[in-house]
Amino acid sequence: MEEYSGYVGLDVHKETISPALANPGRSKPESLGVIANTKKSIQNLVHRLSREGEVLGFCYEAGPCGYEVYRWIKETGHDCVVVAPSLIPKKPGERVKTDRRDGLKLASLFRSGELTPVWVPDEEQEAIRDLTRARGEMKRVELQLKQRVSAFLLRYSKRYTAGKSKWTQGYYRWLAEVKMKFPVQQIVLEEYVGAVKQTEERVRGLDKEMERVLANWSLKPVVESLMALRGVQLLTAMSLVTELGDISRFDSPRELMAYVGLVPSEHSSGGKQKRGGITKTGNGRVRRLLVEAAWSYRFPARQSYHMQKKAEKATKPAQAIAWKAQKRLCNRYRVLQRNGKEPGKVATAIARELSGFVWAIACAVMAEQKTK
Repeated sequence: MEEYSGYVGLDVHKETISPALANPGRSKPESLGVIANTKKSIQNLVHRLSREGEVLGFCYEAGPCGYEVYRWIKETGHDCVVVAPSLIPKKPGERVKTDRRDGLKLASLFRSGELTPVWVPDEEQEAIRDLTRARGEMKRVELQLKQRVSAFLLRYSKRYTAGKSKWTQGYYRWLAEVKMKFPVQQIVLEEYVGAVKQTEERVRGLDKEMERVLANWSLKPVVESLMALRGVQLLTAMSLVTELGDISRFDSPRELMAYVGLVPSEHSSGGKQKRGGITKTGNGRVRRLLVEAAWSYRFPARQSYHMQKKAEKATKPAQAIAWKAQKRLCNRYRVLQRNGKEPGKVATAIARELSGFVWAIACAVMAEQKTK
């Protein structure tokens, strides 16, 4: 922990901020009242606390207010960290929680070095992350609408028998010919189908926007190299990079595995040891993407035309790592399955190892970029 002339804890809300100052040493922190959550108020607070140019350290919890306060403080030349709320120490006996107390607590813990900072993306990376998250949310909306259409038809025994797959061109032609008993039910069906088509169009539009943005992104080589991995398409690769940032910032693959919550939890005391499922800490989106990609390793390892095509733009070291990953993880999947492990646990174990190969590819690409 760096030494600052003052440690400032900020309890940030939509309209207000409750700051508190802890001076170096063991003195009690003091509350600084309440200020508005605006750039001007933050600048005034910094000027009031640092009249002679002393360097201050600020901290606040990650939350719905984002990183604007962080950037306002960094513009003034002072340091700021955004801390993980789930890792803030809490006393079991505390039963009173106020904005003032939260600010005092943050200042005190920041001074003692007991807070865990989170990674803060730059503005460009945050914008691209918003794009990938929007695409994921829109896809979920599409799936929900399709489920509603299927449930509506099932209630009235309308079954599609012309093919095995739904939501194809043939299925849409069949939907156009479905006749309901009452006119109002026909209107409901038409509205549902129209909503599905609109959502599909929006998903395609976001896909095109992702391809357009990737063309000029500084981390494009990392994204294209990650696509060499089996089960990793454009959306997964871009989401991994936007959510994790510079993946090479992790010192080891184990650190990345722990960051995304894929390592086993443990509760041991004395001679008793108890291990449970994974910790599920950190970024849940990354964890979900890795588990989804892990299911593709249930098939034998092979270099299909599709995999070769999507790996064309990857670097040679990345392609070698991806093929090594495929051989190991496909074999690992069969071994775990043969040992009687549950399918969900097998996919989670594969996802944990897959994160290690993601780290290896990102580090290889970043190292190659630095040498150019």
